[in-house]
Amino acid sequence: MYPEQAPHVPAQRAVEVHQPTPLPPAVPIAAPVVQVQPGTVPAVASIVLPDGRVVTGYAIEPTRPEPVAAKPAVSRTAVNVALGGAGFLGVCGGLVLLTSFIAALTAFITQLIILAAVLFGGWIAVQLFSTRGHRGGTTVNIRKAVIKRNHFHG
Repeated sequence: MYPEQAPHVPAQRAVEVHQPTPLPPAVPIAAPVVQVQPGTVPAVASIVLPDGRVVTGYAIEPTRPEPVAAKPAVSRTAVNVALGGAGFLGVCGGLVLLTSFIAALTAFITQLIILAAVLFGGWIAVQLFSTRGHRGGTTVNIRKAVIKRNHFHG
């Protein structure tokens, strides 16, 4: 069954009536009036509307855009070239410093290696050419050795 064909009884609903709440009247705050003398007396304009009424008021002057700033004495291309050159010189200087640092670090490490070789070689030379007791051959402490089947066990 479609809704148009269904018999329906008007529903009784509770009706709520909303009354507007009156607001207290606004108290205007008087702003101080500052008298300003205009530079020139503005012109009063009158317009006649199509229905014959006349509207009179001050003409509003359109806002004027800010004057365009004068071009700088140096062109932007020259500034960009100068900045690019300064950046290039900075990078080159950094690379020179980096190369110098790497060369100095390499020389330092080389000197450390040479110093270690000289010290170690000197220590070996002292061990070989020292005259502390040993004149060659192997010294065996016989008192502590145990002899078994022609083998020494210490």
